[in-house]
Amino acid sequence: MNKKEKEHLPLMGVGPLCIAIMIAFTVAGIALVKSGVLKSGNINIALPFIVLGVLCIAGGAALWVSAVIVCRIDIKIKSERLETGGIYAHVRNPIYSAFLFICTGALLFCRNLYALVLPPLFWVYLTIFMKMTEEKWLAKCFGEEYLTYCKQVNRFIPWIRKR
Repeated sequence: MNKKEKEHLPLMGVGPLCIAIMIAFTVAGIALVKSGVLKSGNINIALPFIVLGVLCIAGGAALWVSAVIVCRIDIKIKSERLETGGIYAHVRNPIYSAFLFICTGALLFCRNLYALVLPPLFWVYLTIFMKMTEEKWLAKCFGEEYLTYCKQVNRFIPWIRKR
C-alpha cells in the first residue's frame, strides 16, 4: 500500500465498530426492559411512543439510503472529495445519524423512561467519537472547506442548510 492509499479515509474505518457498540447497548436496554429489570420505568401510554418510534426508524432508514445509495458516499471517499450535496447538505454524518435515529426508535417502542436515557448518551458518544476520529482527519484533509462546511451543517440532526 503506498502513502497516498494510507492517507485517505477508509471506506469502512472504525464506524462499524462504533455503530455495533450503540446497537449492543440498544439491544441490552430492550432486553432489560423486556425481562422486567427496568419495570419501574415503564410508561403506560403506547400510541405516542409507537408513532415516534416508527417515525424515527423510518427517518433513520431514509437517511441511510440517502447517504449510501443516493449520494454514493463510497465513490466520494475513493475519489477523495468532500461530499456537501444531497443529504450531506442537511447533516454532516447521515450514516451515524441513521443509526442514532433507528436505535432511538427501537428504544421508544419499549416505553420505558430508563431506556430513554440511552439516546442522549448515544449522541454524546457519537459526538466524542466523531471529534476524535473523522472530524480530525477531514479537517486535516480538506482544511478551510471542511471547517466552513461544519459551521453551516449540523453534525447529527438534519436541518435546512443556511445559505
